Amino acid sequence: MIGRLNHVAIAVPDLTEAVDQYKKLLGASVGEPQDEPDHGVTVIFIELPNTKIELLHPLGENSPINAFLEKNPSGGIHHVCYEVENIFEARDHLSAQGARILGSGDPKIGAHGKPVLFLHPKDFTGTLIELEQV
Repeated sequence: MIGRLNHVAIAVPDLTEAVDQYKKLLGASVGEPQDEPDHGVTVIFIELPNTKIELLHPLGENSPINAFLEKNPSGGIHHVCYEVENIFEARDHLSAQGARILGSGDPKIGAHGKPVLFLHPKDFTGTLIELEQV
């Protein structure tokens, strides 16, 4: 069901500092900041030859990233994103197997303009998983 790894998301307390580390220290190709109000984050994608890194920074007081950064003040890996061909089939299959879909269970449009869902980390060895339809 799952396809390729789309990205690894890293929550960061200071977006400018994180961008500088990837650009200056690692020589990475870094995109522009993108506000995602529906998800409460500002994202910046770092393009790698085989995948992407998504830097996540809180957008507003109700951002889900705020709670993560309170527990992890230096930041850290927030989630991994896998591609799926059909988000609805993936959701229905996972739900039938007992996996919990976060939120309402209806896909939202993600940072790439495609439907996404998140799976409860307690169902996947402590890892928050995002599924993105390709």
